[in-house]
Amino acid sequence: MNAWNINLYLLRENLLFFTVSTFLIGVISWGWKNAKPYTVPLPFPWWYKWWFLTMQILGVLLPLLIMLLWGVWWKQGIVLAVLGWYFIILVWQIFFETFTLRKLQHVVWVMVPYIYLPYRFWQLYEGLTLLGSQTELLWVRYLLILELVLWIVNYAIDVVQLPRLFRWEVNSAPVISDN
Repeated sequence: MNAWNINLYLLRENLLFFTVSTFLIGVISWGWKNAKPYTVPLPFPWWYKWWFLTMQILGVLLPLLIMLLWGVWWKQGIVLAVLGWYFIILVWQIFFETFTLRKLQHVVWVMVPYIYLPYRFWQLYEGLTLLGSQTELLWVRYLLILELVLWIVNYAIDVVQLPRLFRWEVNSAPVISDN
């Protein structure tokens, strides 16, 4: 498959995801329309700024550098296609998170990553398969593997944060039974 066909395929796939995810977020927002305005619980955990910085460096800056070097500078169209769509969907996720949290102040904000991150896993896996085993793209493959691991860890951290985000009561002392 040449770069044009890959881009056309990825365009259709990403438009389908974008349409379905936007529809899903819209339907869920409508279903929760009577929910109280949502704000993020503050303060953030002590480790959050370090994790956020790590995600910005490894999840945004490093792939951007790789996309510019391999995709633009060294004219590897497949790298530009794979990482270009990675960034397009990442920007849409950030847009939806910002819009639903800051503009709508809606609790649907919490679920945006749970829709977008599994698709990002697919994008990275698919990128690995599209790159093939070309030796000149070995470092790009390593990047995609790193990104896949990084976003899976981020997903796990998101899941662990659900009780805090929804302000669920948590008993800090264990319950001990006399039985």
